[in-house]
Amino acid sequence: MTRNVVISGGGTGIGLAAAFAFAADGDQVLLLGRRAEVLEKAGVPGALTYAADLSDVEEVRGVAEFVAAELGTVDVLIHSAGGSGLLEPGPGPGADDPLAAVAHAWNVAFRLNTLTAALLTEALGDRLASPGGRVLFLSSIAAYRGSGSGAYAASKAALHPYAFDLARRLGPRGITVNVVAPGYIEDTDFFGEHMTEERRQQLIAETSTGRAGTPGDVAATLHWLASLSASHITAQVVQVNGGAERGH
Repeated sequence: MTRNVVISGGGTGIGLAAAFAFAADGDQVLLLGRRAEVLEKAGVPGALTYAADLSDVEEVRGVAEFVAAELGTVDVLIHSAGGSGLLEPGPGPGADDPLAAVAHAWNVAFRLNTLTAALLTEALGDRLASPGGRVLFLSSIAAYRGSGSGAYAASKAALHPYAFDLARRLGPRGITVNVVAPGYIEDTDFFGEHMTEERRQQLIAETSTGRAGTPGDVAATLHWLASLSASHITAQVVQVNGGAERGH
């Protein structure tokens, strides 16, 4: 049976890999992202696209109206939008103030990774298929191990209790809510141009599998969690990091 799958951050990286996985099943996929040109070039067969800033209340309302008109019901909602903030504009005036820089970093992290997920979920909550709906969040190994500044890690860790609360709230409707926490994943825009070969080799060395993760690794996990086989799995965080969270 064809399902309606909504994927934020669906134009690149993990979100795009997930979109191809669901489209291969014949599902109707809706790609959300801030850059219309990226969504249009994604190349996912039959996919719908809608460009919006998911941290903006009015733009999220626009997404909800589009979903109501084009899809009606949402069977799978995947939150892949977010990032480290490295690609975001700096704090602007007052950047020489250390506290201003801290405030900017933390506001950006929670806006990109936490607020976007919460707003989209709440906007589409009444449209989730009941029973059988799936809500899936992308967290990070950083939620367990830190991220240097702490801001990115904290913004991802905040998704965990939110997902657990949602699982309790939506469970009576037959909807499951889970989190996937990737480790180092290659072939994404996450690091921008900040990844050195030395850092890459260090991250790979931390795994037990001896390799970097791929968007396909994470997409396969999301695809399984959205399947009938995972219908009794909810309020869980699934680590996809080659064992790196255990440390080496």
